[in-house]
Amino acid sequence: MEDDHQWELCNDDGFVFKRKRRRIDPPPPDEEDETAADNLRRERKKKTLLKLRSKYEKEILHWESLSNTLRALQQRTTLHSNHQQQQQPQRLNQAQSLPSTSSPLLRDLLLQVEAQEAIIRDVSNLCDVAEAVCVKREEQFKQTLFDLPIWASPNDLMEVLCGDDDDD
Repeated sequence: MEDDHQWELCNDDGFVFKRKRRRIDPPPPDEEDETAADNLRRERKKKTLLKLRSKYEKEILHWESLSNTLRALQQRTTLHSNHQQQQQPQRLNQAQSLPSTSSPLLRDLLLQVEAQEAIIRDVSNLCDVAEAVCVKREEQFKQTLFDLPIWASPNDLMEVLCGDDDDD
């Protein structure tokens, strides 16, 4: 019987449904209640702001990690290109030891292939970083769906959607 007082029937242009009764606003508070309500609001606001701060700190740490990874990748690329520039004279000497008729062509082709190899390696590394970012973002999106209140209690959801027919 007590459950009947929490629900009310509504008729919206012939569509009849049950909904929970709305709370009736309490009488205006006196000064002590107003102070307590203000303190309660401040406390809720503080908790909400702390949650947001925590959330954004995690996000900032994630982006810093990605930034450091990218910076390390750039440094490796720079070191690799410097290393290649140091090795070019050795390669040129090896290429010059080939027969003189084909040496400029071979030298150019070797340099092109090595440059292409470095570019492919760098692009592959960037793709790995981008894929990691996408996977992380997808996981965050899935988690937001799982955190919806609808998943908290399926039995309560079914009771609300189906109506409380046990009282009939």
